[in-house]
Amino acid sequence: MRSASGAFIFISIMVLLDTYIFQVVRSLTATASPKTRTIVYALYWGITLLSIICFLLFVFTEQDFMGRKFRTYLFATIIGLFLAKLVAIFFFLIDDVRRVIQWLLEKIFSTDKTVIATGDEGISRSAFLSWLGLAAGSTLFGSLLYGFGNKYNYHVKKLQLSYDHLPAAFKGIKIVHISDIHSGSFMDKKAVQHGVDKIMAQQADLILFTGDLVNNRAEEMDNYIDVFSQLKAPLGVYSTLGNHDYGDYVAWPYKGMSKEDNLEKLKKVHAALGWHLLMNEQVVLKKEEDEIVLLGIENWSAKARFPKHGRMDLAYSGAEKYPFKILMSHDPSHWEAQVKSSYPTIDLMLSGHTHGMQFGIEIPGFKWSPVQYMYKQWAGLYEDGRQKLYVNRGFGFIGYPGRVGVLPEITVLELV
Repeated sequence: MRSASGAFIFISIMVLLDTYIFQVVRSLTATASPKTRTIVYALYWGITLLSIICFLLFVFTEQDFMGRKFRTYLFATIIGLFLAKLVAIFFFLIDDVRRVIQWLLEKIFSTDKTVIATGDEGISRSAFLSWLGLAAGSTLFGSLLYGFGNKYNYHVKKLQLSYDHLPAAFKGIKIVHISDIHSGSFMDKKAVQHGVDKIMAQQADLILFTGDLVNNRAEEMDNYIDVFSQLKAPLGVYSTLGNHDYGDYVAWPYKGMSKEDNLEKLKKVHAALGWHLLMNEQVVLKKEEDEIVLLGIENWSAKARFPKHGRMDLAYSGAEKYPFKILMSHDPSHWEAQVKSSYPTIDLMLSGHTHGMQFGIEIPGFKWSPVQYMYKQWAGLYEDGRQKLYVNRGFGFIGYPGRVGVLPEITVLELV
């Protein structure tokens, strides 16, 4: 019942948007021939009808219908069209507001039949804004389609992090940081293997994974254990949990398994991979005569909709005696909410979670993504005094099967 009512609301919004946009299309094609207008109108409403039918099929059919891969791309395309229309409407609304204001000014100040100048020589303001809206919406939609090809385009980011108090034996240590694998979204095992090969090519001393191994269920890793178990490093491979690993976003029981059973199975998956899962605990890393400490906690978020299972009090206990401390914590909001204020001796915190929203712009000197309005620290390196935070952009993807501007990331951190 809930899915039916939600689908009806979404379709109603789609139809309202399309009706509004159609008025713009009709205005822009007013001078075209009748045949051209007929073709344009038929294409416009044909795409709208096809989108509604596909959306209904997505909502009211089983996961196996049409195949998971096709369903994923289909849903992403429908949502992409919806978002593109929203962007276009923003410009159309600007024009409508402008025209309403102009009409009011004419009514208030006009003393004769003289019309206030509109500056419509050449292309009118209305036509300009209409074409601009259509161009902006089309650009967004085209970018989202283009991004389908980037989801396995793994990008290696290398940084040197300098610390005066780093023990001598650990100077030059190379850490590979990955996050947000989301194995339930994968559709190309060969491409994922290529990503794992890239990780191993870095010849890291230590590999750290900061959560969200799956989308929802432990079984999503069944076909990828042989791939990710290839990750090896001299100082070990360590992992922690992210918000998706708890199975909070799907219905239970599933195939006779409870949510609690699923979490236990996921812990065994980490073990099968040869990864040491840190659950609110620490491990001492030794190199020659020197020691540093690695802490890993369960998901802890300052955002109300995400869980707070992490226990820094447990993970940190006894860590005071070690000269250098690394913390793995999935959600970067943890840094400002607790780590900086209550644990100022944490030298380096590693996080993921945001994916850079899988959409944004990153060029030298400029970085933007819509996710920055929700997370102050959302991608890359952040520093405050002696403390540093690195937010990985994610190895995998979820929801939208692609990436625009923010590529999947393999981070290589060298401590110097």
